[in-house]
Amino acid sequence: MRSKLSAALLLVLVCQIVMAGAAGIAGAAAEARMTKFRVYQNDKALREFPTEAQAIAYARKFGYSRVETIAGRNWVWDNFPRYKVYQNGATNAKWEFRTYEQALAVAKQLKNAHIRDLENIGWKYETYARFQLFQGDKTQQKWSFTTLAAAKQEAKKWGNAHIIDLSTNKWVWGNLTSAQIKAQRAAKPVYQVTVDGLPAQEDKLHAFLYDAINASLTVPGSEVVNTATGKTVHSNVPSYTVVKDGATVKAFVSLDAAVGLAKKTPYAEVHAGGKAIWSGLPYLTVYQGENKLRMFNTRSGAIAFAKGYADASVRTADGRSIWNNAKKLIYLGWNGSATSQTVLDHAAGTQGLTIDSPTWFELAAADGSIKDTSDISVVETLTEQGIEVMPLVHNQFDRTMTTAFLKNKAAQQTFIDRLVGKMSELRVAGVNLDFEQIAGSDRAAYTAFVTALSKAVQAKGMKISIDLPRGSVSWNHQTAYDHAAIAAVVDTVIIMAYDEHWSGSTEPGSVAGLEWTEEGVKQFLNYGIPRSKLMLGIPFYVREWKLDASGKLVGNRAIYMKEVPELIANTAAQGVLDPESGQMKYKYAKDGFTYLFWAETEATVKARIDIAKAYDLAGVAAWRLGYESSELWTAMLQMK
Repeated sequence: MRSKLSAALLLVLVCQIVMAGAAGIAGAAAEARMTKFRVYQNDKALREFPTEAQAIAYARKFGYSRVETIAGRNWVWDNFPRYKVYQNGATNAKWEFRTYEQALAVAKQLKNAHIRDLENIGWKYETYARFQLFQGDKTQQKWSFTTLAAAKQEAKKWGNAHIIDLSTNKWVWGNLTSAQIKAQRAAKPVYQVTVDGLPAQEDKLHAFLYDAINASLTVPGSEVVNTATGKTVHSNVPSYTVVKDGATVKAFVSLDAAVGLAKKTPYAEVHAGGKAIWSGLPYLTVYQGENKLRMFNTRSGAIAFAKGYADASVRTADGRSIWNNAKKLIYLGWNGSATSQTVLDHAAGTQGLTIDSPTWFELAAADGSIKDTSDISVVETLTEQGIEVMPLVHNQFDRTMTTAFLKNKAAQQTFIDRLVGKMSELRVAGVNLDFEQIAGSDRAAYTAFVTALSKAVQAKGMKISIDLPRGSVSWNHQTAYDHAAIAAVVDTVIIMAYDEHWSGSTEPGSVAGLEWTEEGVKQFLNYGIPRSKLMLGIPFYVREWKLDASGKLVGNRAIYMKEVPELIANTAAQGVLDPESGQMKYKYAKDGFTYLFWAETEATVKARIDIAKAYDLAGVAAWRLGYESSELWTAMLQMK
């Protein structure tokens, strides 16, 4: 007996070890699939990945992309430019570079250009002209030079040439011979010094351009006009303006003088031709909503500051938003399961999931006892991935037991103490209350219970959400759910906007028509529930209806959303748009029966999310995880 017993015990131990090992391997597999990194383009989320390498590989396909950790939103990689090239204050997307060397290679080919290090003010490099070459009173764009030596080199090719130092506007070099100068002075006078288009020196004209330029230097804001051609051939009108807060500080003829003052004037710019060609403004600005808060040179500084404000964004000087923490939809997913591995597998298939709600607690009996299947390791794993855990607690949908429970204050206190105590141990974000099939006569008692539970949960720094059926405003007052009173004490109300047609329906129809769903949102808002507290429950399943040859309904079954495409393919079901539901209605025949179903697709899920957005709700809650394809979550993430 002993040897047989030992063998049996050994067999049990081996089985336990194998099962534990298998569970561990499965858990590791789920964790390996769990997304940890999110890819953004500018400030819009694109997709999530389990590994940093996968995320970066995907992000490289897009400009202005970055990778963040989902938990904590730590910036781990980006391809944002560090340097930008400008010409005469203008730039374009092709002139943005990661490295200075790349920018320099382009800037060297351009006249009147500069490179800006986006983490600093001013210029990193510039090619703005300091000297201009003329032949007579004519010049060309390409005859602008950064050095006098370069201007002289070009001037060797031309006769009757001179060079103007643009920083002083003086004639600093010329190759005219004495004979040329004498002849030009003896020619008919055509050059007139003007101010605002009027002669500055009445009836005085100059024949030699040099003399006219020297005369104009004594008259601020003057120009030299060739009266024979009507063209302005020299100008002392200040073309560089130092601007701060939209107001002019001072105008200059010299670019260097303007930049010199701008450097001494915090947050000033130098404008020319209506564009900023030198800027003392940091490239990044933090906004709250549309209000400017503060400017920053570095992205890390801007984001660290922005995180301290709600509805904040970081924008570039070009108006591009590269980061924000503006209110985003909450995505809650119910697991419909207590099994740890199932919960982890479900979460691993999502992107952008905010809250996971495993079915861990239930009211076991009217005395307030609780059935607890929670797993703290799941909480720890999901929390590390940036997903909050709010386990669901239900009443087994047992009306009789619930009535007895709601009549027993001591039982309720026992239940509340045990539930809240365990939630604290688990360090979860809160609890999701899903008591259904409650007698209408228990309306006041249920409200009192929800109030007591909410106070206990919130006193521990946790939150409570409650699931309420879509129902109808015409008869909800007869149910156990006092919407206004309940909404006043809980943190979130979730509309279970599905089962418009359910397993007990006497006629076929959609699980949740879009118009029916939207009408339900309006009703809940009319109860006075704040939009910020309201979430829209959406279905990840459809119901297939079976009709006999006479058209009589003889049965129905639920089908996972992810199974719908295969069902259509296998049955050659024909679909038409049903205007009433806003969904595709499919029909096929088999074995003498007709089958109908209203498809739930990526398009209809997006439409439901659009309803939540249109009414500025807090988010959406999906029943249930595992029913959908993982690809759906990429689209959901991008709508978040």
